[in-house]
Amino acid sequence: MTHGDFDRVIAEAAREEETRRPSAFRSREPRRRGNAWGLVTAAGVAVLGVGLVAGAGIALHEVGRTEAAPAPAEVTEESDDAAAPTSVIPPDQGVDRETPEEQGSITALVNTSWSDPLAEQAGISYRAMRAYAGAAVHMSTEQPGCGIGWNTLAGIGWVESEHGTIDGGSIAGNGRASPPIVGIPLDGTSTDRIHDTDEGALDGDPVWDRAVGPMQFIPSTWATWGADGNGDGIEDPQHIDDSALAAARYLCEVGGDLRQPENWIAAVAAYNDTVEYNNRVADAADHYASVG
Repeated sequence: MTHGDFDRVIAEAAREEETRRPSAFRSREPRRRGNAWGLVTAAGVAVLGVGLVAGAGIALHEVGRTEAAPAPAEVTEESDDAAAPTSVIPPDQGVDRETPEEQGSITALVNTSWSDPLAEQAGISYRAMRAYAGAAVHMSTEQPGCGIGWNTLAGIGWVESEHGTIDGGSIAGNGRASPPIVGIPLDGTSTDRIHDTDEGALDGDPVWDRAVGPMQFIPSTWATWGADGNGDGIEDPQHIDDSALAAARYLCEVGGDLRQPENWIAAVAAYNDTVEYNNRVADAADHYASVG
């Protein structure tokens, strides 16, 4: 299937009623840059308006995002320009372990003398950058045929939650979103209609499922793909290590060899099947590849 054929299939599917199988990121319509979205906070948890993930707090090792954040081009579902970025796999120099918690973490696979300067150039917090890089290095051993790059994970992290930092949110030094990121109810108003699947355990909603965490997994998908990326024995979608590793495994399972453009496109479409979303992730991933 050519990129143009794929785009036309996606465009046709997008016009159908929203009765398709939900996937990890089918929590909402793609958020367009520059829109002002509503935000309501309650009980210390960010409850998100349509198309936005956000939070508030101060992170350890946080860096500014003034100029380096990518600006994906505006695209439409009729575009024939869906494309895959180059995969960038970090050097495996696993010698840096700053805290006892990181002893079993994917971040221990990453040399911070490589990742931290790159994070500053890319406008990503040190903590999030280490998670994306660690997940990519881990997958290079667990599933070497996948070839997922840290920049793909960062592209998804940017589009989904701006790495957990949008509107003042943060990824804390321990790797958790602060405050926890919880999406809008998936009640069919502007999303797929997904009734509660976890009795509110992850999202606090016993009626409807909501996407959670910096990589925006819905509870039913997390039940299958949840991962323990920081080695603490807990699969926590609010933890950047856990969610980055889960996203990497999901993408590799769906797409196989992500170094093949058609496979990359299909894998990202499994998260959100619009050409706009695919291109926004590709644009962001290309931006990150260009800085490192």
